[in-house]
Amino acid sequence: MPRVRVGLTGGIGMGKSEVSRRLVGHGAVLIDSDALAREVVEPGTPGLAAIVEEFGEGVLRPDGALDREALGAIVFADAAKLKALNAITHPLIGARGQELLEAAPDDAVVVYDVPLLAENGLKPLYDLVVVVDAPVEVQIERLTSQRGMAEEAARARIAAQATREQRLAIADRVIDNSGTLAELHARVDELWASL
Repeated sequence: MPRVRVGLTGGIGMGKSEVSRRLVGHGAVLIDSDALAREVVEPGTPGLAAIVEEFGEGVLRPDGALDREALGAIVFADAAKLKALNAITHPLIGARGQELLEAAPDDAVVVYDVPLLAENGLKPLYDLVVVVDAPVEVQIERLTSQRGMAEEAARARIAAQATREQRLAIADRVIDNSGTLAELHARVDELWASL
């Protein structure tokens, strides 16, 4: 059986990480865009150098690492700056993801955890797109209670992403995560059985 490429997406606070952890537990190979996004901007990388060139030294912490909060404050308030950041990081993330795909077993189920799958029109890259979904108010509650975000900051992050409707429009499968962790695990187990 050839590799199956699954694009996994959902808005911030939807539970993509929990879904991907559960799929890995079943044997999937995970290519996590957020992890790759951190990797390609580590100190000493061309990615970090390009970000500093674009946004200035103010996006660096004293130790020379990327200050994600400072950069986030810039790009999530300005669509053009977010686009500039994505133009730097996305090609680097794509190249690293390709390396990981090539290293996966020939018969693997490869799950790509891609927060911006809908925003970037990436559906054609996958055999199946799975959207983790919950109502916006559930998202906000999770971001404020679990991540300690202010409600205004949570709403700004949600507004910077695709709408719930845009994500659902590209879904081949939807995993509802508005309930309990046990319910989520049962839905992920059903998905795995179908893969």
